[in-house]
Amino acid sequence: MAKPVVSKKKQKEIAKERVAILFAKADDIFSKNKGLANRYVTLARKVAMKVKLRMPREYKRKYCKHCYKYLRSGVNARIRMRNGNVVISCLECKKFTRIPVR
Repeated sequence: MAKPVVSKKKQKEIAKERVAILFAKADDIFSKNKGLANRYVTLARKVAMKVKLRMPREYKRKYCKHCYKYLRSGVNARIRMRNGNVVISCLECKKFTRIPVR
């Protein structure tokens, strides 16, 4: 039996839903199991890359761009304002991300 053909637009919608679910699960489980939360972030990135989906802004800022760990302010991330930028420091890999403020 042949597989049903799914349009690219539908694939991206499905991927967006899955990314949202994975980040919600990562947020819920983070306090109990950090490794599993990091795995959910990795899976969400893979799902997004598979269909060439741009990661939504609210999810982009929830993980480190260098080590791909899930970030939670005060636990393994430090968020500061400096020279008109939001600076997110990852306390896992000691790298930081600067986001300009408009």
